[in-house]
Amino acid sequence: MTGTCTFCGIVAGEIPAEIVYSDEHVVAFLDISQATRGHTLVVPREHCRDLTDIGPDRAGLLMRGAVHTAALLRRALEPGGMNIWHATGPTAWQTVFHFHLHLLPRYTPEDLRQAWTHRELPLSSLSPLADHIRTAAAS
Repeated sequence: MTGTCTFCGIVAGEIPAEIVYSDEHVVAFLDISQATRGHTLVVPREHCRDLTDIGPDRAGLLMRGAVHTAALLRRALEPGGMNIWHATGPTAWQTVFHFHLHLLPRYTPEDLRQAWTHRELPLSSLSPLADHIRTAAAS
């Protein structure tokens, strides 16, 4: 699917990228928009749109590549921490529709804004939502 997908083009070598790791299942390359120094994207070689399309086997292989890439980033850049980020769908800010994980080395807590605010809820208030999810999964 190289004609319309930027990441497929990178995987195929048709679009230039700074690749930091690759194996038979994944390619990891520096994000052209560095949110932090070393911000890296890990993508499957085979095109899949998002989390609902990747499937558990391919997701496992991709995560294996992400763990390996994170270790490379940690060794090379010595960040104090690292975030992993994924977005499925435009509402979640997905802009390239080829599954990818962002690895974001963190050097200070102020490197990035917090993505959401924390509101702890009483556990009992989550029961109806959990029941709804379990019921949908069973049907």
